[in-house]
Formats: sequence, C-alpha cells, structure tokens
Amino acid sequence: MADKNKKIYIAGHRGLVGSAIKRELERKGYTNIIGKTHAELDLTDSKAVAEFFETEKPEWVIQAAAKVGGILGNNTYPVEFMLENLKIQNNIIENSYKNKVEKLMFLGSSCIYPKNTPQPMKEEYLLSDYLEKTNEGYALAKICGIKLCNYYNREYGTNYMSVMPCNLYGIGDNYHPQNAHVIPMLIRRFHEAKEQNLPETTVWGTGTPRREFLFADDLAEAVVFLMENKDAKDIGEFINIGSGFDMPISEIVELIKETVGYKGKLVYDKTKPDGTMLKLMDVSKINQLGWKAKTELREGLKIAYEDFLKKYSNF
Repeated sequence: MADKNKKIYIAGHRGLVGSAIKRELERKGYTNIIGKTHAELDLTDSKAVAEFFETEKPEWVIQAAAKVGGILGNNTYPVEFMLENLKIQNNIIENSYKNKVEKLMFLGSSCIYPKNTPQPMKEEYLLSDYLEKTNEGYALAKICGIKLCNYYNREYGTNYMSVMPCNLYGIGDNYHPQNAHVIPMLIRRFHEAKEQNLPETTVWGTGTPRREFLFADDLAEAVVFLMENKDAKDIGEFINIGSGFDMPISEIVELIKETVGYKGKLVYDKTKPDGTMLKLMDVSKINQLGWKAKTELREGLKIAYEDFLKKYSNF
C-alpha cells in the first residue's frame, strides 16, 4: 500500500495531463502533492530546477511538462520545440537522480513512432523507420527522454518509467481555434456555429482516417496504477497507454456534433490534408499488467463539452 503522505512533484500540473494526474492522486487520498507554475519555476533553468529539488526533495516525480503545439508550430519552430523539451526533461531527470527520487514517470507521446509504423503500434517499433518530418524535433526530444530514463535505470539502478499515451482529450484541454487538437478544436467550432445559427460548418480532410482517443482521466488512472503497483523492470523501456479502439474521423465528428447539439450541415474540405490514415496503439502490454481504459468516447465528450462551457466565457 503506497504511503498517502508521500511527497509527489507533478511537473506540468496545470496542463491537460498533469491536472488529470493531480485529480486522480487526490481522489486516491494523496495529500502531499507539489506543483509549480512556470512563473514560480522555469523548468528550462537548470540552476532553478536544481535548487527546487534540493529544497523540496520529492519522493515521486511525474514529468508531464512539455512545450507542445500543432503541426504548424512544430514545423515552424523546430529549434524551440526540441531545445526546450530537452532542457525540461534533462533538468528533471538529472535532478531526480541527484536527489534520490524513488520513482519517476516520464510522459511521452505517440508521435514518436515512425511515420509508416505497422498497425497497431507495438512498443518495439520505436526507431524502426523514419519519423514524421513535421514534428521531428519534438519527437526526437521525447525519444531522448525515454532513452535517458532507460540509461539511468541500466547504469544506476533507478526506477524511472516511461509511458506513451495516444491522442488525449478531456478536462482542461486547449481550445485555441488554430492550434488545438482535433476534438477541442471541433468542440469550439461546432459550439460557435450553433451560437451563430450557421447553416453549415467545415471539417478538414475527407473524414476517412481512423484515430484512437483516450480520456485524460483514464491516462491519469493508468499512471497512478503503474506508480503504485509496478516498477521499471515490469514495463521495460516504455509502455503504450490507449483505449485500444479506433474509429473514422467522420464518426468522431458526428459524435462531437451530437454532443454540442449543432444541427447544421457538415462540409468536408477535401483540399486539406488527411494526415496518417491509420494510427492505433497496441495496448496488450498494459492490459496484461492489469489496466484497461474505461471511459467511452461519448461519455468523455460530454464531460469535455461541460468543461468547455465553463471556460468559454473567458476566451
């Protein structure tokens, strides 16, 4: 049984993932959770991070902080995406070792898999082919984080785990009209179309690619499950976390439209790119360890839309 007074530092505690992990830890009765805003602690500043770890001495560390963005941002600013993410994760992982952190959890992203990965994507397919060029800098930084955790485990006997989530959505998502991910972007677009009584609204692409989505609170449950019950030796280099279920974008679009209550017509702009046609995680490894996703997409979208409505007046 894990000590509920264990000092836990969540890097990125205000983001979609970090806030979900914080909620899950609190739900399970953990009372000693530390989080710092960017204004309080710049994670790219090695001196500031070293001082923070020396002062706070966390026992568990969850590395959910990253510089993230859509295709446009990643493609336009590869230096910033690679450099900032390398600095953040190197500072956290190195200072975790120096301050004898018991357990560390590093959060990656499914975009680290090669562009033409066989489906569903198994953990061993990492670095088996070329990466997608548009977010290569971000993907390489995340791969370095996984490898660094693995090397620390091998060389120094640490207990650092890495997880690879699929596409996420949920409470506290980014609803920016241009650089949000597909679910929050469509929630906002359909809501605004409904408010303005627009007869039709546009969706990019053909709607045929298939995608897998996971509710962020399900990911949080998986992370806490692994922190409480498993060690790095149980999961290997890293482990996929997903729903194990995909569906065509067109069906996801219809579900969002229904959730928001938009009654207009959908027009697919086929001049816009579709991206990868198929992207599904192989989640047999995490399922065998005793965890499965439980939130259905319809149910998760309903919660996400309620969260959007609470925040929308502030946009």
